[in-house]
Amino acid sequence: MIRSLSLRSQLFLLQLFIVLIIVLVAGSTAVAMQRQQIRDQYEDRMVGVAQSVAQLPSIVEAFGQPDPSEIIQPIADLIAQATGVTYVVVTDDRGVRYSHPNPDLIGLMVSTDPSVPLSGETYVGTQTGTLGESWRVKVPIYGGDGGIIGTASVGTLESELDADLYEDLPRLLVWLIIAALVGSAGSIYISRLIWRRIYRLEPEQIASLLETRDAMIHGISEGMVAVDAAGKIALLNDEAKRLLELDDDATGRHVSDVLEPALARLVTSSGDADETVLVGERVLLVRTTDALVEEKRVGHVMILRDRTELHQLLTDLDGERDVTQALRAQAHEFANRMHTISGLLELGRTSQAVDFISRSGHGGSLVSGDIAPGITDPDAASLLMTKSTICSEKGIRLTISESSVLEPDGTTDVVTILGILIDNAVEAIGANGNIEVEVHSDPGSVRIAVSDDGSGIAEAAVEEIFSSGFSTKDGGRSGTRGFGLALVDRIARRRDGSAVVEESLLGGAEFTVWLSPLPSSARTALQVP
Repeated sequence: MIRSLSLRSQLFLLQLFIVLIIVLVAGSTAVAMQRQQIRDQYEDRMVGVAQSVAQLPSIVEAFGQPDPSEIIQPIADLIAQATGVTYVVVTDDRGVRYSHPNPDLIGLMVSTDPSVPLSGETYVGTQTGTLGESWRVKVPIYGGDGGIIGTASVGTLESELDADLYEDLPRLLVWLIIAALVGSAGSIYISRLIWRRIYRLEPEQIASLLETRDAMIHGISEGMVAVDAAGKIALLNDEAKRLLELDDDATGRHVSDVLEPALARLVTSSGDADETVLVGERVLLVRTTDALVEEKRVGHVMILRDRTELHQLLTDLDGERDVTQALRAQAHEFANRMHTISGLLELGRTSQAVDFISRSGHGGSLVSGDIAPGITDPDAASLLMTKSTICSEKGIRLTISESSVLEPDGTTDVVTILGILIDNAVEAIGANGNIEVEVHSDPGSVRIAVSDDGSGIAEAAVEEIFSSGFSTKDGGRSGTRGFGLALVDRIARRRDGSAVVEESLLGGAEFTVWLSPLPSSARTALQVP
């Protein structure tokens, strides 16, 4: 029955029930307090009247007369009328009445026990006498010699006390009804306010929306990070945790404590933005936008797309293009030589043709590059041969130190670093330049050095050269470049090494990278297919 009601109705009924309970408790307490107050007032009045009667000289002197009731009865009636009590009864020390509202009962024994006031104490309580149940006070009457000669009893019927209470109840009930109405009106307002604040949705609808939201947020392939106006992370989906290598503890913390500076800057700045950011060794496409509620900015939302695989594919494609260009250059060179030989033969200059063939040797072969025999890593050797051919076509002399030694370690870290450093050197020197490469590996570490004779690195840029997004080609920060050297630096730090730049002996820049060897367990895991 309750579940079939709307949330607004349930809230209203619950609050109304609470209001009614409070009103009933408050009303009952007020009635009890009013009843007690009336009884206390009557008690004070009756105690005063009884003590006055017991000390009245005419009453005390009347005890010595032959018929005390003739004197005491008129006085008792007058006092009862004047004070508003129901009765004033005076008895002797045996309990025989000298006064009573009903004259026929004068001279008879009282119907209640007079032992308490005759013992010298004051009695206050409810008893049932000849007039009915009454609230009464009994005090002793002392004679001239100090002895107890009788009692004075003053009482008010319980029905009169109830009548006084009922006389005040209508006014109390009016206030209770007003309180109940005000509470009911407040309940209606609060229930409607809460209903509007939750967009007039029922609990089942809210639960369904939350389940759907969680399924959508955590099921999308892009990472999502929501940040509140204070810069604290409010929401992380599963993909964002994976891309940023975070856990549930990141929720509720400030972005500057858990995110890299580039991401923290983007997610806390107002407005929309699209940038490519290097996070760890991942290349992420980041889109940020303001989170608005009723046209008011309440935070920021950041969407992350992993471009690492795409970046790797583009790198591989660049390598394939390098090979294609090398093959094309070799084909052109070979075709030119064949045309020369063909022409010499057609002219009958056989000896000159033979001499030309002897001079040509194998210079057109793709694998004729001067690669150090100590480089046994096939990936690195292939890369260096390809880069050597491309550099030769551009008029750049790429020299690999004959003392270079490199053994395969089961990773592509060295190939990645060599490719980035050689490409940067080619872009830095243009045509007709020189590049020197030296690679050494031993059980202790791997050292990679690439130097050129270009213009070098400005002293002001040395501090930021390995920062993500910094590029000397675009005059500083860039949203699409400046990730190569940052990736080199992060690979070096992951391998417990370092990367530095300094002036080379050729006059340009020399980049040196140190890598610590992988643990044998990691190397074995990487080599398992």
